[in-house]
Amino acid sequence: MRVFIAGVDGYLGWTLGMYLTARGHEVAGADAYLRRDWVAEMGSQSALPIRRMTERLEAFRDRFETNLDFRRGDLMDYNFVLNLFRSFQPEAIVHLAEMPSAPYSMIDVHHCVFTQTNNLVTTLNMLHAMRDVCPYAHMVKLGTMGEYGTPNIDIPEGFFEIDYRGRKDYLPFPRQAGSWYHQTKVHDSHNIMMACKFWGLRSTDIMQGVVFGTRIDEMGDDERLFTRLDFDQCFGTVINRYCCMAVIGHPLSPFGKGHQRRGFLPLRDSMQCLTLAIENPPERGEYRVFNQFEEVYDITELAQKVKNVGESLGLEVEVRNTENPRIEMEEHYYNPDHQHLLDLGYTPTHDIEAEMKIMIRDLIKYRGRIEARRYALVPDIRWDGSIRKVQFFNMSKQ
Repeated sequence: MRVFIAGVDGYLGWTLGMYLTARGHEVAGADAYLRRDWVAEMGSQSALPIRRMTERLEAFRDRFETNLDFRRGDLMDYNFVLNLFRSFQPEAIVHLAEMPSAPYSMIDVHHCVFTQTNNLVTTLNMLHAMRDVCPYAHMVKLGTMGEYGTPNIDIPEGFFEIDYRGRKDYLPFPRQAGSWYHQTKVHDSHNIMMACKFWGLRSTDIMQGVVFGTRIDEMGDDERLFTRLDFDQCFGTVINRYCCMAVIGHPLSPFGKGHQRRGFLPLRDSMQCLTLAIENPPERGEYRVFNQFEEVYDITELAQKVKNVGESLGLEVEVRNTENPRIEMEEHYYNPDHQHLLDLGYTPTHDIEAEMKIMIRDLIKYRGRIEARRYALVPDIRWDGSIRKVQFFNMSKQ
């Protein structure tokens, strides 16, 4: 299958390119290297060293004996997208090219407007190019479980059934975005659903949980094939941040009461799930939703797991809650469904502690890179627009 990956230089994109190629798919991708710029803007860097794309592509050819067809460019440029699709004629399009950070979108008006513009325009450009060039292709769009918020009811996979005067119908599950970034994902879902309805496109909207992990088996031991691992307050996801904190002796810092519940899955399982979605497309005109995660955890529970794993590897690890810079419920009901991917054959690979142990062992080798940017760990972007010194407090016994 010819698979185009938008955002192929990123955490998920680079990893997916290897995973699909190892399974016989023909892969092309595009990127403008914006993730590298955004992380640098936060005063941070990837915990794992990331090579220039020329070196990455050379290692890719060495490892897989085939090329990854890479194009550098901005997906906000419609002609760039159109010409990409014309030349490659993708059968599947994986859209990973959006600005993915809630805190980044909340910094100020400029970051908010950029997030909204970048994310919505890239999606609309790809939808129109699909319509005009490859209408039979399948878009796999990376959404987020954050679109749903934390409603006090169970969360089905994207739709809920209603009975209107004896006629059953399905409506999109109500969205409750928690940031300007999450709001772009809500708008994307609506736009993609409309494109499927009007133009007969097909799409899978992946409501993904929080991904963590440093590697997949296909990388081998070649440092040139590493994917990035961010730990700053904007682009580091919670388990990745906790593991980086543990490695340098920084207190693990659940926000507020620390009982926010979310769905999580390892990087290797994200690859498995995305590939299952790609290889099992919906019918033309169908818009479907998959909730993609392995298990739901409390973030303080996760901090304790990282502490236990870190201590088993000889690290001294402390859990110390910090004032919550976000506006969110810190204790809530959370019960989402994720049956569709299980039905397609998703099988979790490792338990969470085993994956954490792999991560921490990888990160210990690059402790100096994290230590050099440890100030980037401190969250000072606040949802209410203010900037205040972060206060830590010990809630480890609560």
